Amino acid sequence: MILAVIVIGLIYFISIGILLIGNLQLPEFSSEEKTPKNRFSIIIPFRNEAQHLPKLLASIQKLEYPFTLFEIIFVDDDSEDASANSIQEALVSYPKPLNYSVISNIRVTGSPKKDAITTAVNIAKHDWILTTDADCQLPQKWLATYDAFIQENDPKLVAGPVDLEVDITFLQHYQQLDSWSLQSVTRGSFGLADPLLCNGANLAYKKDAYKAVNGFAGNDHIASGDDIFMLEKMKKAFPNEMYYLKSEEAIVTTRPQKNWTSVVRQRIRWASKTSQQKTLTSKVLGVIIFTSNLLVIAGVALCFIQKELLPFYISFLVGKVLIDTIFLFRSAIFFKKTLHPFYTLLSSFLYPFITLCVVFGSFSGSYRWKGRFYKKRIN
Repeated sequence: MILAVIVIGLIYFISIGILLIGNLQLPEFSSEEKTPKNRFSIIIPFRNEAQHLPKLLASIQKLEYPFTLFEIIFVDDDSEDASANSIQEALVSYPKPLNYSVISNIRVTGSPKKDAITTAVNIAKHDWILTTDADCQLPQKWLATYDAFIQENDPKLVAGPVDLEVDITFLQHYQQLDSWSLQSVTRGSFGLADPLLCNGANLAYKKDAYKAVNGFAGNDHIASGDDIFMLEKMKKAFPNEMYYLKSEEAIVTTRPQKNWTSVVRQRIRWASKTSQQKTLTSKVLGVIIFTSNLLVIAGVALCFIQKELLPFYISFLVGKVLIDTIFLFRSAIFFKKTLHPFYTLLSSFLYPFITLCVVFGSFSGSYRWKGRFYKKRIN
């Protein structure tokens, strides 16, 4: 048992250490003023988002990019509130003739969001597809930064950073720390030239590349994962044309969940697609993270069974908290924020329990999200 603790600890520390190296290798993009060149079709699926849309729409109105070079396609996924009307009412008074449309989702698969994106791509006028969510806020230089980055790198896919807008509560800080952890994995994997994660709230890809990989075909029976599965397909087709836009001016912000039940459900939704992922590295990293967190919980009982294990377990625990804190600190630096010492420590011990709940909850593949019940389906 002592050997197992040592091996699990070493594998975890080495894995996180490698991702930290990837973070350090990924350069921060400093955009110089360039003549705007690229045209974007911004796709925003929504369902019952009337309370969040005003902030998104306000941020759209502040975008510093020629309005002739982008369009916005809002896709209504059978909303039961006044979401569509709120969009029309807000943008009709926009001082510039903003090119936007509000369309209805065309459902053909088991994934409403993938259907929404597909519906929009089919009518998109421009070369670049940019996706975000209805509960997000966009930075003013969002499009300008993407444009400059694309001109400089000529990519097929660009993943962008996402942060959470939080208050003083532990619930929201926990979600931010969890998000920062995922963002660090994302940046680290891109820095190692082996992209593992991205976020559909801030993701761009060329329309011809989307068509070249046949869109979401092959994984459209899985409700979630419009971002990860697109990343995997693009990675296979264009391995050297995948980039991460590490820029403060490209950070999209979103809102955290309102209660712990929603937090767990959201993460079960994310985890439900894991078994369908084809990237071996993602699966191996998932097993490593799950095993190390399981050891945090099981180690207490194991120390009662084998008292000689106690110093090794404590060493593992202290080491894990330290390297996890360093990992989170890298994200805090990038987002120009600070770690809350107590919340960070508390999250370190709460995270293994939530991880366990999420993993076991994802076995069934069933979950409720935005008023809909999703059940696991297998090809």
